[in-house]
Amino acid sequence: MATNTQLVDLLHQLEAQLQQHELWQQTMPSPQALQSVEPFAIDTLHPHEWLQWVFIARMRALVESNQPLPRGFSIEPYFAEVWKHEPQYAELLVTIRTVDLLCK
Repeated sequence: MATNTQLVDLLHQLEAQLQQHELWQQTMPSPQALQSVEPFAIDTLHPHEWLQWVFIARMRALVESNQPLPRGFSIEPYFAEVWKHEPQYAELLVTIRTVDLLCK
């Protein structure tokens, strides 16, 4: 249960950071965009959209329904690559890396 509590805190932190950088959106992407089968929905969503509408939403849903969390994933390398010329997102990368480590 401690992992779930830590994860909820990290997801809140990630949301706050996305809001701070004006990357948090009020309008959900189209259902078609969310149904992409590509990793990170790279063909239909921007990286921050995937974080908000897919990753954060799904992780919260798993925690709220007491479902097992996925293990062994590593999403930080993707975001490090797409934001490599965006130093202002460094704190987001730290939070994402912390989520990766928590769900190791």
